[in-house]
Amino acid sequence: MDISGRRRFLHSATPALVFAAASTAPVKKPAPSKKEETEEEVTPTEDLMREHGLLKRVLLVYDEVHRRIGANVDFAPETVAAGARIIRAFIEEYHEELEERHLFPRFRSRHTLMDLVDVLGEQHRAGRRVTERILVLATGGLKGADDKKELAAALASFVRMYAPHEAREDTVLFPALRGLVSANEYDALGETFEDEEHRKFGQDGFEKMVDRVAGLEKTLDIYDLKQFTPR
Repeated sequence: MDISGRRRFLHSATPALVFAAASTAPVKKPAPSKKEETEEEVTPTEDLMREHGLLKRVLLVYDEVHRRIGANVDFAPETVAAGARIIRAFIEEYHEELEERHLFPRFRSRHTLMDLVDVLGEQHRAGRRVTERILVLATGGLKGADDKKELAAALASFVRMYAPHEAREDTVLFPALRGLVSANEYDALGETFEDEEHRKFGQDGFEKMVDRVAGLEKTLDIYDLKQFTPR
């Protein structure tokens, strides 16, 4: 075949060759968007349990203030008030309301763990009363020894109730929820919780609350986790 003939052959064959190459080449999937990379799937019970983790960290703040009152060591009353405001806004007026609106009625309608649900609801109400008292005392300046003694008692009663309260929810109530609702209903609950959190606190509301609690821990010198390791 002369040179001009080869050129005519290649020119006529090129579309077919390109088509064949395109049909056999591996198809590349589009790169995930930044939102897809950063967005995480959080189930409703995971969401509630990580909020319990936030609560536990405030309980540690309460424990430390209680210890300092007993040891007659100074502390800033505003630290206690700030912790109580986090409890009120994120736990009582958000987390517990989710449980009361979306979890407790489902258990009651199916006559499941009703005694536990009743106790948990009663403890929610009791906790709100204690939080109110903590706020009154902490924002009042703790003017005398009696105020500090009453604050110490309020902090101790709150910690004593909520440690077993959240443990019972994590090990009994939340695991039972998965078998109580359909897969679609379970997923829908997760979306409802996420939407409510974003509505009340913004897209990164949980992370902001964690940062606020970390700030309280640093103020009280209990942020460094290593200090809790037994010697």
